[in-house]
Amino acid sequence: MKNFLSIHDVEDLNNLITGGIIAKRNPFADQLLGKNKTIGLLFFNSSLRTRLSTQKAAQNLGLNVMMMNVGQDSWGLELEEGVVMNGDKAEHVKEAAAVIGRYCDIIAIRSFAELKDREKDYAEHIFQQFKKYSGRPVVNLESATRHPLQSLADCITIEEFRTKQRPKVVLTWLPHFKPLPQAVANSFCEWMNHMDVELVVTHPEGYDLAPEFVGKAQVIYDQKKALEGADFVYGKNWSSYQHYGQVLTQDYSWMIDEAKMALTDNGKFMHCLPVRRNMKVADEILDGHRSLVIDQAANREWSAQAVLKEILVGQLEE
Repeated sequence: MKNFLSIHDVEDLNNLITGGIIAKRNPFADQLLGKNKTIGLLFFNSSLRTRLSTQKAAQNLGLNVMMMNVGQDSWGLELEEGVVMNGDKAEHVKEAAAVIGRYCDIIAIRSFAELKDREKDYAEHIFQQFKKYSGRPVVNLESATRHPLQSLADCITIEEFRTKQRPKVVLTWLPHFKPLPQAVANSFCEWMNHMDVELVVTHPEGYDLAPEFVGKAQVIYDQKKALEGADFVYGKNWSSYQHYGQVLTQDYSWMIDEAKMALTDNGKFMHCLPVRRNMKVADEILDGHRSLVIDQAANREWSAQAVLKEILVGQLEE
């Protein structure tokens, strides 16, 4: 594996899931792989699980870790080509990426959607620029359109807790008071389409995701109908893709509670966190036996470790 920007960089998903489960059993088995190598973690946005889990995974593999909040710990970066830099950006990505590439063997980046210009967000400019100018493998710690390390952790979690060969997995929209990106929902659909599951997506009208991410999933606008017989319920809010970045409704009847989960087949609840209690999900679910949210978060370490191991092995083979 050269880069890890999406599932399209993964040659064998089952092997990667297994790699995460094996790392969980023996975290330090591959410590020599990262010896005398360095990973740089660049955050354009806030983070809790992604920052800590990726750092821990890198350390498990023997990597040195450098971390930077871009724009706070560093100069602001100009991303556009051929501009006159007379604004608030002091450094161009051409130099910044190239220099970081000299310091680091792997570069991992987190940069959210701005939710103002869909075409610009979906072009993933920051990731493409670092891929172009750094000369190093680039890892996606969440971008405007995808969150692949979260999705891999979700796959690991479903693999660990499935009780059926082909479980029914429902991705449901949840209410929120401000616009959030489509990245987690996009990515979850993209990865589930490569898993042996029955995928259903449910949301109010106007919240359809981009077709290339929905893939073969069944879309149902009636949440209760969608939840019937579900084995896993994945809750997430996202703003409108068609009316880009807009909040079209704050319908709190879409919150997940015990009455909703009672429609499932003893279903388990999943969420990437952070989650706003009693607005998106009731306390009774998050604190009850149905919740897998802590297991998911813990599996972020093993998803990151599986990916970083693949990249390090690839560097050895070059």
